Amino acid sequence: MIISMKALHMLTFSLVVIGALNWGLVGLFQFNLVETVLGSFSNLVRVVYILVGASAVYIAATHMNDCKICGAKK
Repeated sequence: MIISMKALHMLTFSLVVIGALNWGLVGLFQFNLVETVLGSFSNLVRVVYILVGASAVYIAATHMNDCKICGAKK
């Protein structure tokens, strides 16, 4: 399956936002939405965390190319 760069960017960005929101909920309310939805100590939860982490690495590595502000030439 070939995924377009735009689709990959949208997927990884969405996963990073989900991860950030989850950490916000954990920090503010000690509520882990991912574990609540998928069940605690599940292998699926671990896969979600791995995908969120990999997405963050991808976004960080490609940010300069995608960001109109950071990628702008002066």
